[in-house]
Amino acid sequence: MWFTYIKDMIMNQKTIQVDALESEAIYIFREVQAQFEKPVLLFSGGKDSITLVRLAQKAFYPAKIPFPLLHIDTGHNFPETIEFRDRLAKELGVELIVRNVQDNIDSGRVKEESGRYASRNMLQTETLLDAIEEFGFDACIGGARRDEEKARAKERIFSVRDDFGQWDEKNQRPEVFDMLNGRIDLGQNVRVFPISNWTELDVWSYIKQENIEIPSIYFAHKRKTFVRDGMIWSAADEVVYRDEEEEVVERMVRFRTVGDMSCTAAVLSEAVDITKVVEEIRDSTISERGARIDDKRSEAAMEKRKQQGYF
Repeated sequence: MWFTYIKDMIMNQKTIQVDALESEAIYIFREVQAQFEKPVLLFSGGKDSITLVRLAQKAFYPAKIPFPLLHIDTGHNFPETIEFRDRLAKELGVELIVRNVQDNIDSGRVKEESGRYASRNMLQTETLLDAIEEFGFDACIGGARRDEEKARAKERIFSVRDDFGQWDEKNQRPEVFDMLNGRIDLGQNVRVFPISNWTELDVWSYIKQENIEIPSIYFAHKRKTFVRDGMIWSAADEVVYRDEEEEVVERMVRFRTVGDMSCTAAVLSEAVDITKVVEEIRDSTISERGARIDDKRSEAAMEKRKQQGYF
């Protein structure tokens, strides 16, 4: 009896916290629309960007979301994510802009990596910066959160990028209370992070509370996989490099984060629905980005990418 009572109290407190975070994010969305001329929402098909879409819907209801979605497609995304992306944009009646990393590879502007740890994730930056210049976007709304990684913990909610798309972590504006300064010079743009103060558990709690649909790979399912360096990789996708001696075994897995297939590992899981996922995240002692091999390339891998223009 007491256990149930305490558990209910904790869940009620979590609902109050998520409601407060929702209000903050909606305020940020409205400030973006008020202060900038041409915003865009960076959409990956992952849980964070899906959460942003729901928040944007609420911020501008009953009108439609007043800016497009932009996806930088590596060509190595999970098929389930691409199918979900296209269907969601169609259902919402929102413009979806897709720019492909493959185009820059074909033109020779970027060079594709090779070998067992090859990934196109690092190549997204050039394509993103090209898209920002092509459309003249002055505010790019992203789903980064401060709890994800130490470089992202340094970000402001309105994070200014120079005319080369670069980020200077040592030269950021103060953000006092809720005063969001959207003034930028010619050529600059701002990356905006409405869920910067959320945690992974907050995101999942919100998805559960709002009954938001997400791609199936976030739930436990049987998948052909192999193990490398203690991490579980999908063997069902031709783009993931696999040595001949790496044995393929069908496992019950899910993905905590969605990125390039070649840099995103799975986790063993029995969480087949949103309630089980929330429980699993609450009990987890490992960061969601612990399954992202691109963050393990160096101590400052994420910070270096952000300095170069990564969102």
